[in-house]
Amino acid sequence: MLLVVGRIGKPHGIRGEVTVEVRTDEPEARFAPGMVLRTEPGAVPSEPGAWRVPAELTVEAARWHQGRMLVAFEGVLDRDTAEALRGTLLSVDSADVAAPEDAEEFLDHQLVGLAVVTPAGERLGEVTRIDHAPASDLLVLRRPEGRTALIPFVKAIVPEVDVAGGRVVVELPDGLLDL
Repeated sequence: MLLVVGRIGKPHGIRGEVTVEVRTDEPEARFAPGMVLRTEPGAVPSEPGAWRVPAELTVEAARWHQGRMLVAFEGVLDRDTAEALRGTLLSVDSADVAAPEDAEEFLDHQLVGLAVVTPAGERLGEVTRIDHAPASDLLVLRRPEGRTALIPFVKAIVPEVDVAGGRVVVELPDGLLDL
């Protein structure tokens, strides 16, 4: 499974550096020199012979500048080539990502697809994604009738995560699923 770790923004300067909207908790590891990232291009060039985004990009250098990640990729040497990368999603294979050492910490892809159940075993739906909000992470739950619900991913509401068993046990406050 591919995990998106960033999205390329606008070029920075004239030597091929680009801004990257970081979508990972470990940017220093994901954008370390030598890291190979898979790509999913934003817009495909319409002109024949135009430069196309390769299937993989190798990080040459990365640094923080005014709160933004700037990345230089091998073979991207000028502003025009950097501009062609705009909107490209950068991914890594989940098999290449080490599991967290803390037993109470989970990677997003470990939670997506898990059944959400009450302590009594009543199925409430399935985790479709994790939203990282400022106050807490939110489990996005797809209900059986097709609606979605947001569940704060905090110990008081989510007392048990059983990745091997394929389920998340939740103790919901009254009315949470009605919002």
